[in-house]
Parts: sequence; structure tokens; C-alpha cells
Amino acid sequence: MHFPSVKEQVDIIERNTIEILSNKEELEKKLTFSAQSGKPLKIKFGADPSRPDLHLGHSVVLRKLREFQDLGHEAILIIGDFTAMIGDPSGKSKTRPQLSAEEARENGLSYFEQASKILDPEKTTICYNSDWLGKMSFADVIKLSSHYTVARMLERDDFERRYRGQEPISVHEFLYPLAQGMDSVHLKNDVELGGTDQKFNLLVGRDLQREYGIAPQVCITMPLLVGTDGKEKMSKSLGNAICFNDSPADMYGKVLSIPDTLIATYCKLLVPHTEQSIAEIFEQITENPRAAKRALARKIAAFYSSEEAAQDAENHFDQLFIHKKAPDHIELFEFDEQSIPIIDLLMTLGAAVSKSDARRMIQQKSVLVDERKIEEIDELIELSVEPKIIRAGKRRFFKVASRKTF
Repeated sequence: MHFPSVKEQVDIIERNTIEILSNKEELEKKLTFSAQSGKPLKIKFGADPSRPDLHLGHSVVLRKLREFQDLGHEAILIIGDFTAMIGDPSGKSKTRPQLSAEEARENGLSYFEQASKILDPEKTTICYNSDWLGKMSFADVIKLSSHYTVARMLERDDFERRYRGQEPISVHEFLYPLAQGMDSVHLKNDVELGGTDQKFNLLVGRDLQREYGIAPQVCITMPLLVGTDGKEKMSKSLGNAICFNDSPADMYGKVLSIPDTLIATYCKLLVPHTEQSIAEIFEQITENPRAAKRALARKIAAFYSSEEAAQDAENHFDQLFIHKKAPDHIELFEFDEQSIPIIDLLMTLGAAVSKSDARRMIQQKSVLVDERKIEEIDELIELSVEPKIIRAGKRRFFKVASRKTF
């Protein structure tokens, strides 16, 4: 198989990366051997299905994996259904909740489909690490544990902080990096990708490969994408995520909500550098950040849906927030009741996930009925055959009406 020159490959691989471990020279040696032998390198990236959706933070590493694919190497996407049952403590100040096997497998079902929006699915190998980790005996786990010391584990930043702060660290958390490392032992991959918060886990995999007589992997860390709040790394649990499966309208609106200081970073990490329009967006950042952000939002929404859907999303946004009009098409909900408490209505419509969530929305004055702000949490909404428009937050609209005249 013909590969680009080693220099060309390294130039592409180095783009946007934080670290190459142990060093770039080791990567160059692997690439040189690959070119001489005509054998692609095995490039591994693992994602624990702790939640059912991938978000744009995941796309940063997936794009690097796609670059390796385009260079002719083998991409391996690991769905960490077994490790998700342990719970990765990376960057956490307390023990993460564990998932059941059923929850982990269910969440992982759509990961490959979502990741295929970036990866070439025909050139991607997908694995579930329960296939090998689930077969390990207790004796195997003891043998695995013997390869790492508690002192080495406590070198990990989050473990060290919690130990010094006298916060509990469960023994099963020490097993997480070992389990992830066994993925590398089983697959004998040449390179592993991950965010900077995965550096310790990636290096454990490298160490374990060496312990098991396998050529150690090169570890490449990628930057963590800051979420829409402009403060914390993107995470669904923090409510600052833009997900692959968001509607084009939601995706467009969320991108527009990022601080201006993130426009360049989002362009750099989320859009292929080969697109000519990226240069135009960068030119606009200083002089017209609003126009730059709108162009970026269209670009991202179009990538995960289509150009037409992205344009519709922009038109929808302009209608709501510039022209201050309700969207043309709003789903109608009909009720048998003559009246319904506003909190119950919000929950029935799916605008609120709980009564406390509904109360919060009302207290924040983000619930409107026919453009009238609701201020009383116990207000009864009178229904008739003539629909009323309910607005919950900035982007969610519903029509409600009674099925009959009272």
C-alpha cells in the first residue's frame, strides 16, 4: 500500500495535537516501518457510552482518527461498554456512577452510527471491550493488577487531589486505567488517541503493552473542547454540549451562543482545515464576530445534516430572534380538559423534565403563553378550540388547544 511521505504524515498528525508520547521520533519510526512494510498502523480511540449521545467534544479526537484513515491507516473505534460499568474518574473529584451492562450496551448502540458522520464506516473496525474484558477471570485481574503499583496510580492528578483532600477513592477506580490498558494489550494497536484528560490512561496502556511483550503504543493527546458556556469542557452533564444528534436548529442556535473568544478555537478544531471558507471566517472574527459566528454555525449544522437544513436553521433563528416571530410550523397538542396547571402542561409537552424544572423556568420568566410571561407557578391555563402558543425558553414552541367546546 502506498502512503504519503513520513514528513507529510507527521505534519498532518501534529496539527492541533497537544502531545505525542513518548516523542515524535517514535511516531516517525512507526510510520517509516509502516511505509516500508506496506502495513497500515492500527490507530485506537475508545469512548465509554456513559450517555447515549456523542457531542462535538468527541469530534475533536474523531477528526484526528479520520485523518489517520485518510493517510491509509486502520481506525479502531472501541465502545467501552465494560469500562463504562466501572466509571472513568478522569478529571472528577468524586467517584462516578457505574452503569449496568444493559445501560452501557444500550448507550453504545448508536455510537458507531454517530461516529460515522466523521469516520469512513467502511474503513473503521468497531469493537466492544466487554468481548475480552468480560472473559477475564479473577486470577487474570489479580495478574493484571500486579503490573501496577498504588504509588503509580496516585501519580494521577485527580487521584492525588482526592487523596490529599481525604476524599474517598474506591478500589474499582484503580482498575479503570488497567482495564482500558488491556484494550491496547488485546488489540496490539500502534497508536492510541484521547483527550488531555486521558493522558494517564493512555500511558498505562503503553506500559501494559510493554509488560506483556508488545511494542508500546504512541499516545497522542488532543485538546478538550470548551462548551457553550465558555468555561468548562463540553459535557452533557454540565448542559454546555452540542450533540451530533441535535436538530440543525438547536445546533445552529447553540453555536451562536458561544462566546466570541471561542470562534477561532471552534473553527480550528471542528471544521476541516482544507475548506476555503474557514479562512474567510477567520478574517471576519475581529471585524465582524457576529458574521463569523453565523458562518461557523451554518458550517457545523450543515456538516451534521445538510446545507439545506443549515439554511433552514438560520432562517428559523432569524425569525425567532431577529424578527421576533413564532415559527411557521409548531406541533399541536390537544387536551380533553378545559384548563390545566402550567407546571403539568410543561411536563406533558416535554418542555420540562420535572416539576422543579418547570418551577425554575417560570421563576426565570422563560415561559410565555401567547407572548404573556407566566409569573405564577400555580396558574391555570384555560384551553379552547382556538390554539394558544406556549413558549418555553428561547427556542421551544408548542400549540395547545382543547378538543371540544365547553
